[in-house]
Amino acid sequence: MGIQAIFSFLVYAIINAITPGPGNLLALNTIVRVGWKKSKNLLLGIFVGYYAVQILCALLVYGLERFLNPAMTVMKYVGAAYILWLAIHIARSKPDLTGTDSKPSFWTGFILQFVNVKIYMFGITALTGYVLPFHTSLNVLLLFEIMIATIGTIATLTWAVLGGVFQRVYIKYYRFINIILAIVLMECVVSLLML
Repeated sequence: MGIQAIFSFLVYAIINAITPGPGNLLALNTIVRVGWKKSKNLLLGIFVGYYAVQILCALLVYGLERFLNPAMTVMKYVGAAYILWLAIHIARSKPDLTGTDSKPSFWTGFILQFVNVKIYMFGITALTGYVLPFHTSLNVLLLFEIMIATIGTIATLTWAVLGGVFQRVYIKYYRFINIILAIVLMECVVSLLML
């Protein structure tokens, strides 16, 4: 695998990871709504789920190519339903000004990643487009998926930091911001169903 292919892979991975998606928007919304301390478990769930899904993608690409398309079709609808639920939840959420909201759970973040079709498509496309033409060993596929998960985790953490930075603005304009975030998620649902 040449330098040009690795560079192209990294550019693709960074751009894909930083764009808004369910995990990034949930991290942003949760941080601005309940703060860092209560969000730690949710963020950890998102990060662990990201790695688990990318490892699953490597295994799927390595050994189950013929089952990949049917599985992705099912995941598309499951993911669209979950993202729709998430959009509604974000649109209805309010900042926790009293400090009484419960901590978002690890499992919410973890499960989100298993129905987040964006990261499946991200991982599978990266492997099939950038890695498989050069390497087919499971170890190499896993290495690249770990790189994708690391880049994705950094991107989600960036969205979370932005949530912390803009928390005061969010508290003042939360209704408008939540509607915009919900609309972006609805666009994700529409795009997903159009595939």
